[in-house]
Amino acid sequence: MKTLNIVSTGYRATLEEQDDTVLWLLQALKGAGADVDVVLRNSAVNYAVAGQNAAGLTFGERSQTQPPRIGDDLARIVAKGMRVYVVEDDLAERGIAAEDMLPGMQLMRADQLPRLVADYDNVWNW
Repeated sequence: MKTLNIVSTGYRATLEEQDDTVLWLLQALKGAGADVDVVLRNSAVNYAVAGQNAAGLTFGERSQTQPPRIGDDLARIVAKGMRVYVVEDDLAERGIAAEDMLPGMQLMRADQLPRLVADYDNVWNW
């Protein structure tokens, strides 16, 4: 059973945790044998930008001592065989160029999403 995960909200729980909870869950599911892929859209397209570094992240008196390393998480996801699609329209809306993407990201237009969804048994929207 193939499951497509559409991640629309970027940096969910990354202040409290050292990674995005959805990306962490998908790695665990893949490790358990699930057939899962990911679409990054809306603010989550920022995850696919190479060279991000959240070290030194501080909110008032609280410092994040274990900052998220979303780029590393995505590299592990790709290495495990998951496809990571990034919606080009959302990149353009944020002024992010395709050449700024991490290796292994697959760009797609928003109008291609319905066809992609049809290829999966389940679709989870996060």
